[in-house]
Amino acid sequence: MTLFAILFATLFTNNIALTYFLGICPFIAVSRDIKTAWGMGCAVTFVMVITAAVNWHVYHLLLVRFHVEYLQYLSFIIVIAAMVQIVEIVVERFFPILHINMGVFLPLITVNCAILGLSLFMVLRDYAFVHGLVFALGGGMGWTLAIVAMAGLRARLIFADVPEALEGPGITIIIAGIMSLAFMGFAGIVSA
Repeated sequence: MTLFAILFATLFTNNIALTYFLGICPFIAVSRDIKTAWGMGCAVTFVMVITAAVNWHVYHLLLVRFHVEYLQYLSFIIVIAAMVQIVEIVVERFFPILHINMGVFLPLITVNCAILGLSLFMVLRDYAFVHGLVFALGGGMGWTLAIVAMAGLRARLIFADVPEALEGPGITIIIAGIMSLAFMGFAGIVSA
């Protein structure tokens, strides 16, 4: 599979948020404001790319070599936690307002199933290193695209007449489902 096909598929047809519904907790909670959604998307993309690079090496150079592939979940989570701590330190130091806006959801990137799922998909699909990096970049960009689009739609919902029972997370889930259907419309073009 070409690098462009992997990138396109992870952006649209196999969008990690809208096709697999991974990373939905911060997707719903942080998508109230476009700037915050963009910051979270950039942080998730950065963590995805860095952890994909590190996890590829951990898996192929350590776990496979010593025949302990069953430790992939534990080792991947440790790598993800370390990378998120680095991101949190950088964001807190250089972007304090963004750090305040993200609140508890920045450290919760550690348990964001989208990042773990991406590492596991990379191993499952047996991607080479460069293909894995493109897969991670596309996965992060796709998640960012989805959360920023959701933030834009939620900003417009302020002026909409939403039934009281659906306000907040209810209407957000319905919109995510409709967005998912729209993104799945690309499925005939290419699939990762």
